Amino acid sequence: MDYPIEGSCQCGGVTYRLLAEPLMVMACHCKECQKLSTSAFSITAVVRAEDVEFAGEMAEWSRLADSGNTNGAKFCPTCGNRIYHFNPDEPDKIKLKPSGLSDTRLIQPTAHVWVSEKQDWFTIPEGVKVFDKQP
Repeated sequence: MDYPIEGSCQCGGVTYRLLAEPLMVMACHCKECQKLSTSAFSITAVVRAEDVEFAGEMAEWSRLADSGNTNGAKFCPTCGNRIYHFNPDEPDKIKLKPSGLSDTRLIQPTAHVWVSEKQDWFTIPEGVKVFDKQP
């Protein structure tokens, strides 16, 4: 895959460029990610913060995760699309929501997390790492 890859929210108010391959792509099956995605899971590409460039205004929201960590989110204030999540205690990594990328071939999870809350009807593909909760 060739980098950079361009991305944006639905309305185009927030744009970004992914400059390098993600460290990991995972599917999270926790109840909060089911609410976020309005589906069975949410896809996240963990990337180095220095490997992505953003343009446009973003709003911020956060909640306390079960781990005790802060789970922050940046999103477009116009269309509401989540752009990425972050932990303020780990500023070198962000959790990019990759469905806004122009080339989505990288959205192939290598790990599934929080499978303890997974929807029963979803079958996890063979050959990927599986974690009951957050690794």
